[in-house]
Amino acid sequence: MLKKYLLAPGPTPIPPEVLLAMAMPIIHHRSTDFIPVLESAKKGLQWLYQTKNDVLILCSTGTGGMVSSVNNFFSPQDKVLVINGGNFGERWTKIGQAYGLNVQEIKVEWGHTVKPDEVEMVLKNDPGIKGVFVQASETSTGVYHDIRALSRIVREKSNTILIVDAISALAAYDLRTDEWGIDIMIGGSQKGLMLPPGLAFISVSEKAWKMSQDAKLPKFYFNLRKEREALAKNQTRFTTAVTLIIGLDESIKLLQKEGLGKVFKRHETLAHAAREAVKALGLELYSKESPSNAVTAILAPKGLDGQEIYKNLKDKYGITAAGGQGQAKGKIFRIAHLGYADIFDIIIAISGIEMVLTNMGYPVKLGSGVATAEKLLLK
Repeated sequence: MLKKYLLAPGPTPIPPEVLLAMAMPIIHHRSTDFIPVLESAKKGLQWLYQTKNDVLILCSTGTGGMVSSVNNFFSPQDKVLVINGGNFGERWTKIGQAYGLNVQEIKVEWGHTVKPDEVEMVLKNDPGIKGVFVQASETSTGVYHDIRALSRIVREKSNTILIVDAISALAAYDLRTDEWGIDIMIGGSQKGLMLPPGLAFISVSEKAWKMSQDAKLPKFYFNLRKEREALAKNQTRFTTAVTLIIGLDESIKLLQKEGLGKVFKRHETLAHAAREAVKALGLELYSKESPSNAVTAILAPKGLDGQEIYKNLKDKYGITAAGGQGQAKGKIFRIAHLGYADIFDIIIAISGIEMVLTNMGYPVKLGSGVATAEKLLLK
């Protein structure tokens, strides 16, 4: 028997309380039974996002939320700036180009974080830029971009909005939507919110709503103004993923019970232990600066294929981690500490890495990484 462990950066494990809630008999999405569930989930998302703004719930993956943040707020040939430092930064560019935007990029070397001064300079030189698109946690590289610093820059620009992909950062980081002035922030169900894939969440500031009035890009399913009107009545515009929203309400209640500050601290602690344990094995982090609290990206040792390490973790020990993406494929492997994660998830991950590397002929001192993690995770 091979017991399975899900330690990937999405989908992430689901708490039993959430699974049980979703196992209840289905209810109708327009019934009086569902209305209070949706209302509770709506308020819970505002709590997590730390916002008084609407947080809309879309039946889609996180990429649907990314698309809706483009076609609801811009018009063809609008100038936008994309922070492109990984596979998902590249996705922002592809979405913008697909909708006919004039996309400019700040290309950041993979494994590094964007320099806010560079963003400020671009906006100063071209005041016609209407949107700045960035990842909070770039999942493909394990890097966190300084959203607070970027918010300070963009909020001073009356005709420019900041759009943050927080799909893997939500719950892992203290992202203060209202206090910092984040205009649009996107989340996804299958990451820190501990749910199956299928829901995207998007908060919208009043500054962004005003910009949407002049947006000319086509929209039908992803029409956020109509979704906002429906949500005000505790409804969704179309048939919604009732079961997932029931699970969402339960998941947020678990996070609320833990406490927002403790949720952020747990992710920070697990990430720190994972990184230090990896270093204790003589391995290098792929993220050269500002490593993410959601996922740790690790350079494969010289002569080894990162995809093979990922494959062996899964096949030999039942640990589903993640390989590299795009230009990092084969060069790295990744382990997540996101959502329904605790200290023994890190112990399992590091132990698995030690054994896989030993099997592949790489010299590691068995137990050295685990010992480092244990010291940092002692309660």
